[in-house]
Amino acid sequence: MTILTTLTLAAGPLLQPGDQPGTTDVPNRGTTSVPTGGSGQGAQIAWSVGEWIGYSALIAISVLLTLVALSTLWWMLHAWRSRDALRATSFSPTPRPAAHRFTLLVPGRHEEDVMGQTLDMLAQQDHPDFEIIAIVGEDDPGTDRVVREAAARHPGLIKVVVDDTLPKNKPKAMNLALKEATGDIVGVFDAEDEVYPHLLTLVDSRFQETDADVVQGGVQLMNFRSSWWSLRNVLEYYFWFRSRLHFHAESKFIPLGGNTVFVTKERLDWSNGWDAHCLAEDCELGVRLSADGAKVVVAYSPEAVTREETPPTFASLLKQRTRWNQGFLQVLEKGEWKKLPSRKQRFFARYLLTMPFIQAATGLLIPLSVVMIAFVKVPTVVALISFIPLAPTLMLLAVEIAGLGEFGRLYKEKVRVRDYVKLVLGLIPYQVFLAAAAVRAVIRHSRGQNGWEKTEHTGQHRTASQQAEVVGFPSAVTEPDDVQQPVHQSDPADDRQPAYAGGDR
Repeated sequence: MTILTTLTLAAGPLLQPGDQPGTTDVPNRGTTSVPTGGSGQGAQIAWSVGEWIGYSALIAISVLLTLVALSTLWWMLHAWRSRDALRATSFSPTPRPAAHRFTLLVPGRHEEDVMGQTLDMLAQQDHPDFEIIAIVGEDDPGTDRVVREAAARHPGLIKVVVDDTLPKNKPKAMNLALKEATGDIVGVFDAEDEVYPHLLTLVDSRFQETDADVVQGGVQLMNFRSSWWSLRNVLEYYFWFRSRLHFHAESKFIPLGGNTVFVTKERLDWSNGWDAHCLAEDCELGVRLSADGAKVVVAYSPEAVTREETPPTFASLLKQRTRWNQGFLQVLEKGEWKKLPSRKQRFFARYLLTMPFIQAATGLLIPLSVVMIAFVKVPTVVALISFIPLAPTLMLLAVEIAGLGEFGRLYKEKVRVRDYVKLVLGLIPYQVFLAAAAVRAVIRHSRGQNGWEKTEHTGQHRTASQQAEVVGFPSAVTEPDDVQQPVHQSDPADDRQPAYAGGDR
């Protein structure tokens, strides 16, 4: 073979037409070959029936996750849409003189460790006209002893009502005490609450300023360091009372909170009190009042919130969330929300009442989606769509991180790096927990198990920092002057104002 022939062969093509490499599959992108319908026809998708069902389900899940995340994000940020909007959520900086008489209901069951101190704090309210009704069961000697001792310390102010109904629950106890109420406004507090000493003055002024039928005050869980889930539980309360309830009130459909809620006696008489058979009696009352056109006003000033604790154990949290979810199911089935005047309100009501179960479903679907994206071979378009919920989810997490920092600033609690780490790592586990609570609620509801699962209280919010003194209260925490004005200006000549303890909680 000559040198010329050798060079000619060497210059030939390295790959012959029949030697092209086979098609390879790209992970998470399906096949790269697209079947066509012949000359002049566009590409057609050649999926089996099972693939159509699977891919459609993944797309539907992605859309659902996105919508839920976006709506939740909108509600969480509602109060911060402008500086004026944030100011409007607060109590008045210059309260009006008292014009109402208050009756404060404090039901307690096996609460001897916390209820006495709560009653002492309530007795220090600077409002000139109020009464306190403590409600205990005839089978609860420990709590009975504590509340009677408190009544002896504050004669003429605290009245004790004995609940002998069976089976016992919170709405039954409150309905029993309602018969003894002499105030034209009735407020509800829990046995472990730490209540701001000027709260009734602020609420009274709010009723006068707005001509409201209901005023919902703020409630805040405090012991965010107790466990990984207590951190998320605390933030739930923060965004719910700080922002979301204001949106619901403006939408004229609102599930009321279980305490620090004040309703005119006239409205409570109209509604025959609370639904004794509902596990979410606060939500149910809010739905009925909304359907009847009652005016509900929400007010949140950080220094005036009622401070509480998270459930002490994970099992207690599961029971509490199960009870709430089951109560939402009862309210949904009862159908009072169908009496709302507008279609928009009814749609919003249905969405809100089913939200725990939507969130539960998304909580289960998030890890499922991650697994499918990571290990299941799907077409490029489907894979891209499945990543869409990631954006609002990351935005939600960013808002929670910012909210945790603001919570620490407002309440003078030091938030550490480990707390932020727990917040991030707890995202998916907490969603799975919400799903488990919702599933448990559905099972109990389907079996007709409507018994009241009580949440025990141990005073974690009091022992986690300095104990509140009986003669005072933890110092008020105010925002900077350009954001939040002081909510109470006391009269130096007012001898009724209690001593005010300085320092952090």
